[in-house]
Amino acid sequence: MADLFSDPNTDAARDAPRPLADRLRPKALGEVIGQDDVLGPDAPLGIMLASHSLSSLVLWGPPGVGKTTIARLLAAETDLHFIQISAIFTGVPELKKVFESARLRRQNGKGTLLFVDEIHRFNKAQQDGFLPHMEDGTILLVGATTENPSFELNAALLSRAQVLVLKRLTLAHLERLAQRAEHELGKPLPLTGQAREALLEMADGDGRALLNLIEQVAAWTSDKKLDTEALTKRLMRRAAKYDKSGDEHYNLISALHKSVRGSDPDAALYWFARMLTGGEDPRYLARRITRMAVEDIGLADPQAQSVCLHAWETYERLGSPEGELALGQAVTYLALAPKSNAGYSAFKAAMAAARQTGSEPPPRHILNAPTKLMKEQGYGEGYAYDHDAEDAFSGQNYFPEGMKRGIYYQPVERGYERELKKRLDYFAKLRAKRHDG
Repeated sequence: MADLFSDPNTDAARDAPRPLADRLRPKALGEVIGQDDVLGPDAPLGIMLASHSLSSLVLWGPPGVGKTTIARLLAAETDLHFIQISAIFTGVPELKKVFESARLRRQNGKGTLLFVDEIHRFNKAQQDGFLPHMEDGTILLVGATTENPSFELNAALLSRAQVLVLKRLTLAHLERLAQRAEHELGKPLPLTGQAREALLEMADGDGRALLNLIEQVAAWTSDKKLDTEALTKRLMRRAAKYDKSGDEHYNLISALHKSVRGSDPDAALYWFARMLTGGEDPRYLARRITRMAVEDIGLADPQAQSVCLHAWETYERLGSPEGELALGQAVTYLALAPKSNAGYSAFKAAMAAARQTGSEPPPRHILNAPTKLMKEQGYGEGYAYDHDAEDAFSGQNYFPEGMKRGIYYQPVERGYERELKKRLDYFAKLRAKRHDG
């Protein structure tokens, strides 16, 4: 824990070789690239600083967008002592030392900004340990997380901190960062225009990753500018950010589901491919696309569910990567199928009605009467056998006696549900006719 209290600005530290990302670390909040929605004059942090009322914060965003830098600069702007810890390497004994030092510092008139990287890695008890020190002003907490705070952080901690969302850097932001790097290095990158764009795309919105790539490229010796092919041969493309159990997992499956629902096969295939290349289990995707067929297509195309189940079975027989093609074809089929959630809505409405009516029995005329006593009690009395009725339809009531007839299934005028709607209307007319008779 000695590093927590060491000074990074000693002569030895300044003279040591420094990575490009460290040399280009912004010296003021105005130099931070790509986070104007958080740092601008009318943005949350800009207003806090202008009014001298900085509160505890949780910075939520992908890697390499400036969370650590912003926390460090906030401490400088507010004249607070900056302490940085990582939830990965810090336990309860170390936290107690940090809180005790902050308490002593406060007694001497100096506040402490405690920056906790990967704060979502702390368990509930550890997160609760911050609360009294936040409340009495011993620390001003700035937590950083790549995961959704709603899922990963305690409600008590979130109620005492404002969540600020930092965005993934765009290609324009990365280009500005690349220009800064070239100025710092004193030379342009030996890349053609297309190769330069490819380099920015390799960074995948991560500024720190881009600077690491630039540092590698700048060290190469070349008589001419390298094209995209030469660049990709020398550099490995950075793996896309994807956590199969984290926020990105839910974001991408949501994007896939909504693209299918929105009848966009190209977007649906893109998000399907993104999840596969991120390492998602194809069986999970098979289950989810089958759910899409049931939830968003339903009886508008009864074949859609079979297509998904057959694709799932094909994957189980062929495995990866050949079986993934069958799942991709199912995704395309679903995106182009007619959409209806009438069956899904009908099921939810019926479930709600079932919960509301409790244990109401069926009407007596449709009760089974296997014994003499039950027949004497009127079970089955008056039941009309539909096959003996005109049009094979009796029109009897099948809801509990005294319960208003429910109308749950309302098919749409799309796909096969057009035919089902005709049948529904036909039986409704017959029912009214039998009732009037």
